[in-house]
Amino acid sequence: SLNNFGNMLSYLGRREEALEVTEEAVAHYRALAKAKPDVFLPDMAMSLNNLGKMLSDVGRSEQALETTEEAVEHYRVLTSARPAAFLPDLAMSLNNLGGRLSDVGRREEALQVTKEAVEIRRELARTRPDTFLPDLAGSINNLGHMLSHVGRREEALEAAKEAVKICRALVAASPDAFLPELTMSLNNLGNMLSDLGRGEDALEVTKEA
Repeated sequence: SLNNFGNMLSYLGRREEALEVTEEAVAHYRALAKAKPDVFLPDMAMSLNNLGKMLSDVGRSEQALETTEEAVEHYRVLTSARPAAFLPDLAMSLNNLGGRLSDVGRREEALQVTKEAVEIRRELARTRPDTFLPDLAGSINNLGHMLSHVGRREEALEAAKEAVKICRALVAASPDAFLPELTMSLNNLGNMLSDLGRGEDALEVTKEA
């Protein structure tokens, strides 16, 4: 309940309160997981992941990174025992970790972590596309940003193109749900094209967005 309350506060923009509530949730889950890890470790990992986001939202980037790294470590343990149950959570947490690493300027590490998230989500989407294609598109968009940050612009462009392609397929099936994602992906693609000096192509894509 505290975890959910923190999410609600965050949604309303009450970030400091959200952080306090989520920190309390994590403290309770630590105690529960210490006594019964088989039962409560997944909840603690989820709550740590949320806490990382809350810390990032208030500008505490180093603490956000440490917290998200801990969440990833727990999800790795959980995934090694039950991959079918926890691979999606590991991919989500890795995706977040990429963002946290990028926030503190560790861009090469951010790129590697984001690549791992993409690889996992690619495999998940291969077997269950209806469920995991949206997550894959999001991670590929992030990968494009990470590649761009380290100067690998042609690869960044290819990632942005793939994200747009996936989003177009999603919109064809469910426009109300996925038009925002397509718009964002097109905007990213326009930026990538512009970075490569392809101004006319960038203009056309951005117009569509």
